[in-house]
Amino acid sequence: FGIATDENFVITTTNRKEITEDNFSKLVQNGVTLYLLQSVDQTLLSATKERIDFLPHYDTLVKSGMYEYYASEGQNPLPFALAELIDNSLSATSRNTGIRSIQIKLLFDESQGKSAVAVIDNGRGMTSKQLNNWAVYRLSKFTRKGDFESDHSGYVRPLPVPRSLNSDISYFGVGGKQAVFFVGQSARMISKPADSQDVHELVLSKDDF
Repeated sequence: FGIATDENFVITTTNRKEITEDNFSKLVQNGVTLYLLQSVDQTLLSATKERIDFLPHYDTLVKSGMYEYYASEGQNPLPFALAELIDNSLSATSRNTGIRSIQIKLLFDESQGKSAVAVIDNGRGMTSKQLNNWAVYRLSKFTRKGDFESDHSGYVRPLPVPRSLNSDISYFGVGGKQAVFFVGQSARMISKPADSQDVHELVLSKDDF
């Protein structure tokens, strides 16, 4: 790597967790992306890109095409799909100490690309690991276990209150992905964790699939 013998450096995950002798076997797994930096908080000189690979859950095959909770039983399913997306923001902002801001925008300016629905919030943000986990079908926010919890704080479940903007809309876990592809052809998630300088972006596309 062209590192001088008297030069200090660190190796970190994309979430800026330093690799040490103690955590090496836990954090360094096949396919993981690592940074070689002068310090843990060093500013990246350019954007990095990594591919997400995972083994699909069997429900992806045996239940594909089933809109489990907003199946059309005489109801318009679009509000249910939008509610599922808003639920992510409700969860992200549930522990805010200040103002909770959630915006829903409908974008129709074709000069900026295809029409889109944008949900924007000022929540705690997601790390690259959390974005990876969100992409995995059937990795419910209520059932994430083992390695999936090893590199992030996990889902923050709001305190139990009556149905309101402080409670959960979703109890299904898979709805985010299904809702996205019920509404459109691709998803683009941009997130900055509250305690990090890095901005993470995830793109899922039917064309890529």
